[in-house]
Amino acid sequence: MRPFRDKEWLLSLLVGSLFLWLIFLGNSPLRDWDEGTVAQVAREIWRAPVGSMRWLYPTLGGEPYHNKPPLVHLLIAWAYSIGGVNEWTTRLPGAVLTALGVPLLYLVGRLLFNQSLPALFAALVYLTMLPVVRHGRLAMLDGTTITFFLLLLFCLLKAHQNQRYALGVGFCLGLITLTKGMIVLLLGGIVCLFLLVRQLTLLTSPYFWVGIFLGNAPVIAWYAAQWQHYGSNFLQVNFQAQTFARLVQPVEGHSAPPWYYLIELLKYGFPWLLFLPGGFYLAWKKRHTTWGCLILIGTIVYLGTISLMRTKLPWYVMPVYPFLALAIGAELNEWQQHSFKTRILAILFAVIAIAGLGGCVYFTIANPQPILIVMSIVLTISMSIVAWLIEQRDRQFIPVLFTGIYLVLGLLMSSQSWIWELNEAFAVKPVATLIRKHVSPGTTIYTSFAYGRPSLDFYCDCKVIPQSLPILKQKWSNKSYLLIDNASLQKINLPDSNTLGTAEDFTLISPQIN
Repeated sequence: MRPFRDKEWLLSLLVGSLFLWLIFLGNSPLRDWDEGTVAQVAREIWRAPVGSMRWLYPTLGGEPYHNKPPLVHLLIAWAYSIGGVNEWTTRLPGAVLTALGVPLLYLVGRLLFNQSLPALFAALVYLTMLPVVRHGRLAMLDGTTITFFLLLLFCLLKAHQNQRYALGVGFCLGLITLTKGMIVLLLGGIVCLFLLVRQLTLLTSPYFWVGIFLGNAPVIAWYAAQWQHYGSNFLQVNFQAQTFARLVQPVEGHSAPPWYYLIELLKYGFPWLLFLPGGFYLAWKKRHTTWGCLILIGTIVYLGTISLMRTKLPWYVMPVYPFLALAIGAELNEWQQHSFKTRILAILFAVIAIAGLGGCVYFTIANPQPILIVMSIVLTISMSIVAWLIEQRDRQFIPVLFTGIYLVLGLLMSSQSWIWELNEAFAVKPVATLIRKHVSPGTTIYTSFAYGRPSLDFYCDCKVIPQSLPILKQKWSNKSYLLIDNASLQKINLPDSNTLGTAEDFTLISPQIN
């Protein structure tokens, strides 16, 4: 059989990634925080009357939304206009754009390695990384940002064959900015450092500077419009509170030690993490090459920067995964059969197989879930075969490993357990149904729950604000709706209260009527 051509690999990667990112995309509720917030902003853009300029000046709960530029929110609003407001349409634009990053990474790898096989391995590693798939399916901004960054790298590398591609660098920088704001400074800094280290002449290309001007003109226009419309308040919120303050202080209590992201990689990087040390060692040995230089600069600069930031959030690490995938792809391509390394890897994959067997027992007895049982069986069988093939020093373990992890991820995404954060607090949809039944949209409700939940605000179409018990009693006397958990209801004294219903251990109380 003849080998696949690049176009055939691209089509295969595109189909495989779209399937994994879109399968059962709407089978779970939106999660806090980003999904609920993004969905609310998009819905308010979609609802706005024609000529309201809400697309330019987005709002959240009727208040100006200064956190991030609205490119993804606009795409979701467009999806709402076609398919209605639901979980699937909310997640669809980001999922499709993130999936496009897989064939894009293949193209980037093809230019870096000048070979198909390591580029294919890198794309398949990226395709089967759990954090990439899971976060890419969520209505968040990170997957889209990474895809635009990969497109930037493709244009950057392709410009050495045809300088017209340098135009795309500026447009991609503009798209990154309109997606996630000032992260463009870090990603753009990585690109500039790479150009300087490699002594590339792209900075002298007129196409590059024309692209920078045209690509960033919409960005400048958007920020200028916000500043002109809102004044210094926009600058204070967008630049200070939501961007630069995160560098020097933990915003909203999200602090962690500098090694936080290393732990995140250890938690969710398996099994590919087993090949990462070899990949980095290889990149260091080949640091004089374009691909070795890019992997080292991208990983060290990005991971080092976010590790030194005072604010730590799990999804901040996402843009480092393409660099890790390239390193692992190079390692798999140059796999050598060292007896000690193969024995250690065989043992580690056997341990993963045993862990899959343990998961099968757990999901059978303690928490019966048929899809997760099948997932655990597939993990056990595939990792056992991989361990045996590695022990036999057979390179066929590589396609078996890719196939096994892809099937495992497909089964996980088919279940309702791929957003495990939903189990951290009460289910919002039953509570939102109770509120919608009795309360008009846009009403402010006060709750005894410890913190606000954007997903609840989205589903009930109201603003639910947490308050202490004394303030809740005051709000009730001022004829406000209350949502009180059962434990707090026993402590608070609300004479002649009108109970409208209960859901998820919460009681909805209507305003006091004299």
